[in-house]
Amino acid sequence: MDMDLTGVEMGKAVRVQVRMRAWLLRLVRRDAGMVTSEYAVGIIAAVAFAAALYKVLTSGQVSAELQGIVERALNVQM
Repeated sequence: MDMDLTGVEMGKAVRVQVRMRAWLLRLVRRDAGMVTSEYAVGIIAAVAFAAALYKVLTSGQVSAELQGIVERALNVQM
């Protein structure tokens, strides 16, 4: 009789472990999509920032200023 009780308790423990692992697996899978969407939003933000920076750097005034800085740097007397 004592063995059956231990067997029943073992069966309950195994079922609890299986349920916990299944719950954790569902939780991890649910977060996997969220992490992927966060990466996508980050990439979109980085591309938008790069496009805005490119637009600013290729504008006439900024381009002239950068060219002036380069010319002054190349004409430095040592």
